[in-house]
Amino acid sequence: MWRDLYISEQDPNALNYKNQYSEFHYTNQVYNYLLHPQWDSFGSDTLLYKMLYTDYEEQFCIIELIGEWNDAINNDIMFLKTELINPMIECGIQNFVLIMENVLNFHADNDEYYQEWKEEIEGEIFLINALPQVIDELNTYHLNYQLSFGGRLNDISWRNQKPDQILELLETKYLED
Repeated sequence: MWRDLYISEQDPNALNYKNQYSEFHYTNQVYNYLLHPQWDSFGSDTLLYKMLYTDYEEQFCIIELIGEWNDAINNDIMFLKTELINPMIECGIQNFVLIMENVLNFHADNDEYYQEWKEEIEGEIFLINALPQVIDELNTYHLNYQLSFGGRLNDISWRNQKPDQILELLETKYLED
């Protein structure tokens, strides 16, 4: 989609730098569902990602997630934070946009890694297009103190926009409220 603007496997700062993908051999899966080869692992058994876009000058990235986010059993936030997010922060990324429409379930445990993540950046952590059951769990654990989600963030048509337009929309429309 935005591969004319950014290709993560060509980014020396990306976790999947130099990965080569087959369009014919599907090896990644969540449970017993095979996923397109361009989904990458950061260490979770049930949650995979695609680094769709990173802009080091504007200090933001857009990451799409798929699967089940399970902090209670798998400690997915620890893997996400240490393997994927921390290196991005070290490269200056301050705003994170996580596309959540393919995260089917979310099981929280505590907010320590979320709090740490929020304290380490000057920007925002946006979760867009999260499913209702995911938002319910996020609210149950009061993660709205660290993450921006729900409301108008669940109605963002991101596929037909350029990455910088998405960040501008999030910064101007969402943060004004």
